[in-house]
Amino acid sequence: MPDASSFAAAALKAGGGILRLSPTWVPRSFLQPGRRLKLRPQDYYALGKERGGIDERWFASTTPAANEGAPPDEGLSYVVHDGDRLTLKEVIAELKADAIGESIWNKYDRWPVYSKFFDNMGPIPHHMHQSQEQAELVGQEGKPESYYFPPQMNAIGNNFPYTFMGLEPGTTKQDVIDCLDRWNEGDNGILDLSKAYRLKPGTGWLIPPCVLHAPGSLVTFEPQWGSDVFGMYQSLVEGRSVPRSLLTKDFPKEHHDDNAYLVDALDWDRNVDPNFKDNNYLEPIVADEGEGYVDKWVVYGRIDGAQLFTAKELTVQPGAKCTITDGGAYGWITVQGSGSIGGLALQTPAMIKFGDMTMDEVFVTAPTAAEGVEVVNNGTEPLVALRYFGPEAQVNAPDVGAHKAA
Repeated sequence: MPDASSFAAAALKAGGGILRLSPTWVPRSFLQPGRRLKLRPQDYYALGKERGGIDERWFASTTPAANEGAPPDEGLSYVVHDGDRLTLKEVIAELKADAIGESIWNKYDRWPVYSKFFDNMGPIPHHMHQSQEQAELVGQEGKPESYYFPPQMNAIGNNFPYTFMGLEPGTTKQDVIDCLDRWNEGDNGILDLSKAYRLKPGTGWLIPPCVLHAPGSLVTFEPQWGSDVFGMYQSLVEGRSVPRSLLTKDFPKEHHDDNAYLVDALDWDRNVDPNFKDNNYLEPIVADEGEGYVDKWVVYGRIDGAQLFTAKELTVQPGAKCTITDGGAYGWITVQGSGSIGGLALQTPAMIKFGDMTMDEVFVTAPTAAEGVEVVNNGTEPLVALRYFGPEAQVNAPDVGAHKAA
């Protein structure tokens, strides 16, 4: 491995404050890949059938994937420079505020967020992500998250492009306890207590911790807090058994058999909110536009008063260019077209061999983002990219519901 200090400095200088990242693939043993991540068809089980199919690609991640049997670097992004590579986590540890800005470095000592594409043939089991207080009990961090469904990745919707979210108003805690009591009887019936929302490409959702959700089969761009905690509350999905260990793995061991405790862990008011869609649904809002380009907010809003992450979608027309400035560092993934960012080439791949390098992903450091970077479309189709930001990086980001007035 290269010397971390010299590698980080050289990579930062060579990219003009922009770091080139290689693809980060993550399998899930309990899900079926949707096969829209542009991996070669024969590579979706490149990590072995026992590890599960690859259904996720993580972006600008310093967060390891909490998968059983995973190597310690699974989920971590790698910076590539001059034939060597080093994890983004190590590079940021060397560059500190020169990578992620003083406010984030001083408060978190790390890049505390990440994003991913997840891509499944069918739905994910109804589950929640623990709050910060709950996750600390098992030495982890909580995980609020958000969704955006990029049109470029969703030419087909696969088997179930609907997401169950929350619980129907009037549901009682005992109703959910009864579902957990039926865990070994097949389908425990928890979806009978929930409502499914049809998913629409080009829209999104903001999901606080402790809220049940069963993501549907659209490819999803998912900015979120840097954690991989969860609890699955559904015992059977598409006829496949969900091990009870996936319900209890991130709760204290002494409560693994206490179904009342597991139900009390849910944020009840948010789960049975009669205005759930109004309080969580997102549509794009124009942040900036000019000749040949438009920049839109696609993830925005606050959770318990805190802006934890945001995201934008930039579209630059053929032959056009623009300079974008932002309040913080960001991870960037190109989803259509070709061009450049800050002089670094961008190319959206049609198909990726597992282990190969691509030219679609970068990390833009905070000072460079603040100075502004030029994005150029030198191709024949629109250049479209998604970029996500860390906490409190975008003071002008809108609130949930602002699309109604836009």
